[in-house]
Amino acid sequence: DGYVARQVKGWTERYTKAETEAVPDLNAVGRWLAENMPAERGAAVIHNDFKFDNVMLAAGDLGRVEAVLDWEMATIGDPLMDLGTALAYLLEPGDPAPFRAAAMGPLAPGMWTRQRFADRYAEQAGVTVGNLRFYYVFGVFKLAVILQQIYARYVRGFTSDERFASFNERVAVLARQAAHAL
Repeated sequence: DGYVARQVKGWTERYTKAETEAVPDLNAVGRWLAENMPAERGAAVIHNDFKFDNVMLAAGDLGRVEAVLDWEMATIGDPLMDLGTALAYLLEPGDPAPFRAAAMGPLAPGMWTRQRFADRYAEQAGVTVGNLRFYYVFGVFKLAVILQQIYARYVRGFTSDERFASFNERVAVLARQAAHAL
């Protein structure tokens, strides 16, 4: 019980601790999430980082997942929160160019839209998704916070890896995407 509220509160607190500069969109999204939490939808084992990088596809059938990798963030919680994280990694042709450029996943011909992915999830799980926007916005918010945490480590001198030097720009793009989805 309370998984959704703990996730919203926890990721908002992580952002506050990692904040290096104001990102008004991200603050606004965090407030919106706190004010618009849906009712819990039950509990299940959830992956918490389901994306293309973490699946192995069948060599002869790229539409079939052979294995799911990277389970260290797995937990028990509301499975629709896991759906939101997965949706945050999906790109669509109509997404703003900066969001596509900051992508954390591929955009290829024939890929499913976020809505089709959610519809298929609902069909296979035998559930009604309900407030899909909340789960998607949460997923994008969570990704922005993860990148902000990495950027904060760079700014505070805990890493000198130059790949992280511009993560603040990616955070701003993700924050705009989440705000746009609202």
